[in-house]
Amino acid sequence: MKIEDFMLTCPSKKFLGVECLGCGAQRAIVLVFEGQFSEAFKMYPAVYTVLLFFFILGLSFVDKKRKYLSVLMVLIVINLVIMVVSYVYKHF
Repeated sequence: MKIEDFMLTCPSKKFLGVECLGCGAQRAIVLVFEGQFSEAFKMYPAVYTVLLFFFILGLSFVDKKRKYLSVLMVLIVINLVIMVVSYVYKHF
């Protein structure tokens, strides 16, 4: 069995035929864990900021003393900008 067998399909791409802003994220994360860093970035440019977001989000649950909300909000904005720019670049 391969990890690709357990990946979710994009409902937008499946039912509407249009890729969403998150299309390619699962495959890019798999490529990061396989050590193919440049291929992961080419697949989904926001992969590293998304992974950083989830790391800090997990850290915020473990470390209750510090406030991570401002860092998380900045990462959300950065991720959205990267996703929109890469989506527009890919399709136009």
